Amino acid sequence: MLLDHLQAKLDDLRAQSLTRFTRVAETGTAPRQIVRGADGLARELLMFCSNDYLGLAAHPEIAQALAEGAQIYGGGSGASPLVSGHSRAHHEVESQLADWFSPWIPNAKAIGFCTGYMANLAVVATLGDAQAEIFSETLNHASLIDGTRLAKATVTRYAHVDLEDLRARLAASTARIKLIVTDAVFSMDGDIAPLPGLLALAEAFDAWLIVDDAHGFGVLGASGAGAVEHFGLRSERLIVMGTLGKSAGLAGAFVVAHATITDYLLQAARNYIFSTASPPAVEHALLTSFSLIRGSQGQQRREQLTALQARLRQGMTALLDRHPALPWRLAPSSTPIQPLIIGGNAEVMALAAALEQKGLRVPGIRPPTVPKGEARLRVTLCATHTNDDVDRLLAALEDCA
Repeated sequence: MLLDHLQAKLDDLRAQSLTRFTRVAETGTAPRQIVRGADGLARELLMFCSNDYLGLAAHPEIAQALAEGAQIYGGGSGASPLVSGHSRAHHEVESQLADWFSPWIPNAKAIGFCTGYMANLAVVATLGDAQAEIFSETLNHASLIDGTRLAKATVTRYAHVDLEDLRARLAASTARIKLIVTDAVFSMDGDIAPLPGLLALAEAFDAWLIVDDAHGFGVLGASGAGAVEHFGLRSERLIVMGTLGKSAGLAGAFVVAHATITDYLLQAARNYIFSTASPPAVEHALLTSFSLIRGSQGQQRREQLTALQARLRQGMTALLDRHPALPWRLAPSSTPIQPLIIGGNAEVMALAAALEQKGLRVPGIRPPTVPKGEARLRVTLCATHTNDDVDRLLAALEDCA
């Protein structure tokens, strides 16, 4: 019965053009990567799908630091952080993050997690106890949504970037603890949450603001600290989660907040207490990554990203002007995430397949990741892309149009 039940579900997904499969990367993360597809053939593709926004995943200094870390610490950490897995490298990463965020979060302290998904589950479910009400942005990442499902708090959703809707819901709340939960950069749309307005509401209604800055950390702000630096915010009400597997080029995640909050997470967050600590060699390499992000090289890469974004948007806008009958729509975004909304599931997958035949990998994103009828190409840019790479993508889209 179980196999028949699951096969029927698989058949239904196939009928809706919603099936997924994994490709096999034969080489490391880079704009050009050898990938083995569903047909079993390996080919070099120009990739516009990685979240390695600063192009650090293959940086030689990070590779050297990772090897050095393995020589010092070996492979795995061997246990959870509270048993024996918290190395000197883990400690130093958390210390540097706390120092980095101290201009925007008073009395800042950081705590590390294995992944961003685990970090979001931990902070939302642990702080969202029975005395709390969670105000969750409609387009939040799945990890934040799953955190609300695990929480004992009442959960209220507010409309996308709609401050007045949130204000009304906060005003109606009688909860002792109020938690506003939002992505900073929305992963499928590329737009940025109105964090100054959200923080003003948090202060007005005695609430706390939990910010998932997975796609802003490293990219936004003069030092790459992300959205809170980008907006120049400062408040002890800020609770920031950042991932280390995107712009930082490695793996893991962190939460940085007032020390009382992170001290409590260490005591009560099951995702932290019962998970094996991340490999210390990765933590050792993160120290090199932080130095690159905060230094002149990081600034140059952020400037390159900004220039590439402008070139892509200018080219796509001109393309759509030349083809007014096309139902395609370029979403508003000032980040490396540049979605081209196509509409139907079959249509977006056909377009992605046509681009792959031309040697470009641009993933089609379908429901439930995005709303029904808004399937899209999620174009992501990296600082290691070139102007010629962007022009090649634009020419391929022109051919498909």
